Amino acid sequence: MDIAFFELENWQKQEIKQKLKNHRLAFFDSPLKEEHISKIKDTQVLGIFIYSKITADIIDRLPKLRLIATMSTGFDHIDIEYCKRKNIAVCNVPTYGENTVAEHTFALILALSRKLYPSVKRTRENHLFETDISLRGFDLKGRTIGLIGCGNIGKHVARMAAGFEMDILVYDIYKDEKLARKIGFRYAEFDDLLTESDVISLHVPYNSKTHHLINEETIGRMKKGAHIINTSRGAVIDTKALVRGLESGKIAGVGIDVLEGEGEIKEEMAVLKDEFKSSSDLQTVLANHVLMKMDNVLITPHNAFNSAEALQRILNTTIENIFSFSSGKKENLVWQH
Repeated sequence: MDIAFFELENWQKQEIKQKLKNHRLAFFDSPLKEEHISKIKDTQVLGIFIYSKITADIIDRLPKLRLIATMSTGFDHIDIEYCKRKNIAVCNVPTYGENTVAEHTFALILALSRKLYPSVKRTRENHLFETDISLRGFDLKGRTIGLIGCGNIGKHVARMAAGFEMDILVYDIYKDEKLARKIGFRYAEFDDLLTESDVISLHVPYNSKTHHLINEETIGRMKKGAHIINTSRGAVIDTKALVRGLESGKIAGVGIDVLEGEGEIKEEMAVLKDEFKSSSDLQTVLANHVLMKMDNVLITPHNAFNSAEALQRILNTTIENIFSFSSGKKENLVWQH
């Protein structure tokens, strides 16, 4: 088949050349644009990411197109309804980084609980290899962690928390009692989770219902000295309220991989692309952000998803999707003819 790929890193190109060597391949560094159409007019398969907008006009100009393989979970950059009309199959990557993000979540929890950043900073800047009371942390064993959301990522965080012998509370509108028994957590009402948790970790999608879920009121109901972790989306937390909570001592520490105002992110891998970087100046956001100046706040640059294994899973799934389609199988098809 004739296959055209867009928005790839060099290592991805090399692996695709090896695994799809029996196909005619074309590679383009940028998203699919007008000037590419004449070069891919015989393409049967498109391999794309979210910055390649597949419109009805583009589909009409690729008469041999049979499959669109997007290297993302979301597919709203593709005109699915028109694909249905034209009998063009669409496949995606439904999962790839749940455990990856959960591991990063726990890295933040551990870094806060054992005051890792100030310990490293003090040792490096002051050339002092000695501890003191300012670096005293706390054990996770026996502490209560509250997970707001227990989907694909949250359940992995719960599993890790169980390994540290933490008491685990979960608030989720969908309850899975079998999973709760298997891991060893219990469901709690939202208010109870806020008042009982030493660590609160957010694992919810961003929408109108979760906008500023953590705000002045909810922070006021938290246990004094609680720690907040957010690896979901920045706007789930009201940043101004968070700063006030930290300044008052109500919140003892924060670990976040996302910031309110970093822009709309539909796919984690989007933050690696030039198109995202040119439209969202994260350095400016961070530099102007008061949270950056607080010693009890750890901020990572939306990097929780960014492991070699997670990106490899994206590529593997995309290649498998193409293989499956070429052999007549149904694999991760959003729409199929």
